[in-house]
Amino acid sequence: MKFGIFYELQIPRPWEAHTEYMLHQNALSQLELADQLGYDYAWEVEHHFLEEYSHSPAPEVFLGAASQRTKNIRLGHGIIQLTTNHPARVAERVATLDLLSNGRVEFGMGESASNTELDPFGVRFEDKREIWEEMVQAVIPMFSGEPVEFNGKHFSMPRRLVVPRPLQRPHPPLWVACSQLDTIEMAGRRGLGALGFQFVSADAAHAWVAAYYNSITKRLDKLCDYQINPNLALVSYFMCAKTDEEARERAEGLTFFQFALQFYGQSKTRERPPAASVNLWDEFVKWKSANPEIVEGALRGGLVGSPETIRKKLRRWQSSHIDQVILLNQAGKNSHEHICESLELFAKEVMPEFHAEEAAHQNWKRQVMAGEIQLEERDTSAHKDRFGHLAKVAPNKGNVAAE
Repeated sequence: MKFGIFYELQIPRPWEAHTEYMLHQNALSQLELADQLGYDYAWEVEHHFLEEYSHSPAPEVFLGAASQRTKNIRLGHGIIQLTTNHPARVAERVATLDLLSNGRVEFGMGESASNTELDPFGVRFEDKREIWEEMVQAVIPMFSGEPVEFNGKHFSMPRRLVVPRPLQRPHPPLWVACSQLDTIEMAGRRGLGALGFQFVSADAAHAWVAAYYNSITKRLDKLCDYQINPNLALVSYFMCAKTDEEARERAEGLTFFQFALQFYGQSKTRERPPAASVNLWDEFVKWKSANPEIVEGALRGGLVGSPETIRKKLRRWQSSHIDQVILLNQAGKNSHEHICESLELFAKEVMPEFHAEEAAHQNWKRQVMAGEIQLEERDTSAHKDRFGHLAKVAPNKGNVAAE
């Protein structure tokens, strides 16, 4: 099993003069530390206009800075919004980052799920899947080193040679954001790595691993000519401390993350409140005070606790054969010091034993991909709850999903 760390760059209100500056500097220091400790991946999102939830509109800049402060950790776009970017600009930025990082880029692609993000770019919500599929078909050939011409419904470009070319050939590994659990099956069918940006139980992980690998081995239907990337990664809350009690005390920001996700995800109107009209942290504090049992349940469900507690939980996840656990540590108002201590303790006490078993997992995956192991076709209908323990977080306030 491999381990990634995940950044939305959350900044709850109130915002001071240097709040955003310190957050970015601290996040880069955390990535540098994670690289030294042997973590495998660092994932950075792209979002626009999502106050408090994500202040990360330019992941290529952040990851470019990280590329010069790290040596081994894979630098993942998790994700680039293909619906709000010109495909040639995407190819140029991904290739440049790959050159700067000595070939460490992971290329995650997504749609965005919010009119708040899509409207300013002139993109209709109902067109986003169709646009995303066309953009995949447009951008992948741009890595080839050959002139490319594209004529589609949503995008056209005259014949041009897109430069530079990435160091990794034929292109960096391809992933797709799976903000809704059903898209995990779609990712497998398209031959793309699945970035499961939702919170699932170990039992659900077993079902979705089977669905993903059965799709990629039995129902492969690529959008264009690219190298498949059979990998399934799932996000989990994460805070490691010497005791369970200390870890939970330090993990308040994790429940803010999920509260914000649900708060913005309940309306069918796909609209957010007017800009700067909601103090999300204040809403969270009120909800948290009224729902202590839900908060406690959420923290029990994640990788929050002592090394021994986290080790036991990871063993259940490991048995599902997921490829990577993405650890969500920077959230809400979690402190820089606690995040670093958590990364260090986990790397020292837990991570080595799971890294040591990666060869066995890769052998299992080789057998699955070769058809030597047949996975059961499992019913995933009981495992589609995106919000887990926070299913009753917030009243409907006319808002929309964050991913």
